[in-house]
Amino acid sequence: IGLAAKNAILIVEFAKMEYDKGELSLAEATLKGAQLRLRPILMTSFAFILGCVPLAIASGAGALSRQVMGSAVIGGMLAATCLAIFIIPVTFYVVEKISHKGEAGVRSHATGEAVAGKAGTSTRPPEKEEDGHA
Repeated sequence: IGLAAKNAILIVEFAKMEYDKGELSLAEATLKGAQLRLRPILMTSFAFILGCVPLAIASGAGALSRQVMGSAVIGGMLAATCLAIFIIPVTFYVVEKISHKGEAGVRSHATGEAVAGKAGTSTRPPEKEEDGHA
């Protein structure tokens, strides 16, 4: 569970770093994050899986319980690796897309105020000029 969670966290973190740089779109940053982490995820996952093969092919006293345990661990790690590679990046993309959709109006509104303030215009109505006749 720990290895699978670490893989998912690192994919999201790398994708978020790429997106925060501002050079890539959300989709490109998500793909880049997944590409950067693909090889390390596969290497650590297969090392873990191959380390459990002796459990899955155990023989002798208590072999049945070891085989069941080894098969379950191998199957779980294969499933978690597939989830980390395919589902986590898609989930990150969808969640970020939804969260940025709500922020877009706030950002443009704040930017509009800042631009208007710099241009020397005011949002207050013009004051009436007082007549200086004495």
